[in-house]
Amino acid sequence: MRLADYVVNEAGFAADLGAEKYFDIVMRSSGITPACAVLVTTVQSLRNQGEGELERGFPNLARHIENLKRFGVPTVVAINRFPNDTVADLERLANYCAEHGAISAMSEAFTGGGAGAEELAAKVVDAIEKNPEPKVQPVYALEEPLEVKVAKVAMNIYGAAGVNFSDRARAKLQQFKDWCFAKLPVCIAKTQYSFSDNPKLLGAPSGWNLNVTDASLSAGAGFVVVISGNIMLMPGLPKVSRAASIDVNEKGEIIGV
Repeated sequence: MRLADYVVNEAGFAADLGAEKYFDIVMRSSGITPACAVLVTTVQSLRNQGEGELERGFPNLARHIENLKRFGVPTVVAINRFPNDTVADLERLANYCAEHGAISAMSEAFTGGGAGAEELAAKVVDAIEKNPEPKVQPVYALEEPLEVKVAKVAMNIYGAAGVNFSDRARAKLQQFKDWCFAKLPVCIAKTQYSFSDNPKLLGAPSGWNLNVTDASLSAGAGFVVVISGNIMLMPGLPKVSRAASIDVNEKGEIIGV
């Protein structure tokens, strides 16, 4: 940060996961408050959330925008353009952002390089200059019980009606309290495909309960990991790496991809 005027930090996939963890965990431990948030979206992803229909996927975007506003950070929506996107869909998406009080900018860095991201960069700088000292706040206080921290994230960010804790999860959380780790933030492991713990529940679902199945302590990192639904904490790897089938032929061409 001492070497540049603006530093971009990628928080991770899905604003309900990456952004929430940044504000509730990273911001606290680092002491660095972000000046602006860039929410990346695509026509393709919203169609997926709408089961093929763009309009049906919009509520998913609206909840992400609302969540970032709840944290108190200025937000710019980056519309990541793909070659097959129609002008009509892109305009409709930009208009939807405006209807929900969000600034948006087209992002074409993949095809246009730096020039393709100029509009986005300009709007981010402008948003920061207009609100130089945002009052950014986490979702919960560290003094609150671990179960309350989970419930606040589930209800305020995910849109859940409540939380169901398994006996195993409750026992683990009680153990962490007994070990004097009750004031750590919580790092919730959840599917990135849905606001809920069910990857098939798309859009912006409400009225459902987050199912907490287990918990573990990451004392060195400084947080309690809370596991929800059927989620694998580390990706499964094949017995033989995919790289083993990739090579370069005599012409210098990459083969086996």
